[in-house]
Amino acid sequence: LIPYSLSLSLSLSLLAFEDHLLASCATFSLSSPNVCLRESTMGVCCPILRPWDRTQDRFLVNLPCLSDPVRRSSLLLKLALVVLHLVYIGFLFLFDAEFIEKAKRDPWYMASYFLLFSATLLQYFVTSGSSPGYVIDAMRDVSETNAIYRNVPATSIQSGSLLITVEGESATSARRTPTSWGKLVLDLYPPGTSVRNLTCSYCHVEQPPRAKHCHDCDRCVLQFDHHCLWLGTCIGQKNHCKFWWYICEESALCIWTLIMYIDYMCNVAKPWWKNAIIILLLVILVISLVFVLLLLLFHSYLILTNQSTYELVRRRRIPYMRNIPERVHPFSRGIKKNLYNVCCGNHNLDSLPTAFEIEDRSRPYTCLDMLKCRCC
Repeated sequence: LIPYSLSLSLSLSLLAFEDHLLASCATFSLSSPNVCLRESTMGVCCPILRPWDRTQDRFLVNLPCLSDPVRRSSLLLKLALVVLHLVYIGFLFLFDAEFIEKAKRDPWYMASYFLLFSATLLQYFVTSGSSPGYVIDAMRDVSETNAIYRNVPATSIQSGSLLITVEGESATSARRTPTSWGKLVLDLYPPGTSVRNLTCSYCHVEQPPRAKHCHDCDRCVLQFDHHCLWLGTCIGQKNHCKFWWYICEESALCIWTLIMYIDYMCNVAKPWWKNAIIILLLVILVISLVFVLLLLLFHSYLILTNQSTYELVRRRRIPYMRNIPERVHPFSRGIKKNLYNVCCGNHNLDSLPTAFEIEDRSRPYTCLDMLKCRCC
């Protein structure tokens, strides 16, 4: 009886294991429609890639830049944007004979348009390839500055002849000692702030004020504004000005293209299918123009007040900005200074204002303040 019971229990265990494998194979086949399943000699289901999937894997292996899904989607969006620009200008060249005659009659007109067209695309690629300013790069600059300071001869330090510039700040080495990144960041916050509260939980670096970790870039960005999917990069301290110039040029290009399409639609008799295509292109162009113009006005306001999109939208979620009144822009230095810092690349690390400065900025404007240009 004992051998019989052992064999019976073993058979039941094998049947249960087989049922479990079949259920797993069925679940896998439902969740992965692109993968075929075959039964091996041992009775176990093994996944087999279809020919298209094998070809796709080989293609991605040969092109490492497309293996990352995020990078691949970014490249596809860039390609779609360039193709959309070419479609709008190509349609006029293909179907508008008067447009071609005008180009021959007034070459300066078309030369100006193509100059704006080329400048817009060039600015797009320059902005998409630019660095927003990462915290890790600022840490590296501080470390290099400290290394230079330690290697400077004593005579040079005593004479005060060495000037070191880190993130737009210059100081004489005779009046400055090497400073670690942690101490530099702590000096930007009110006294009593702990380094633990400033350390990023993802990349484990001390974040200065206005910095935030971007999950798409997987880095902490200085003066984080937003992550732009169309550009495939973050907008931050170092490329906010480039981004503003791009949307400014894009707005001008959309307005000029809209004028040419309206002129073509009003002056030329066309079959119905051409009218349908033109109306579709006009609707897309008008929607894009409204969006880009609103974006231009919004970022112009942000630059003039030295704010970022993240600070404006998530103000109550940022710990050091919760107790600051809504009408106070804590990092604003006046319109002229804000414009200078953005346009001239003066990339300083902003410190939090003191209680006295916050109280002074929260005062309502008077006529005397307007005459003194307090906002500037």
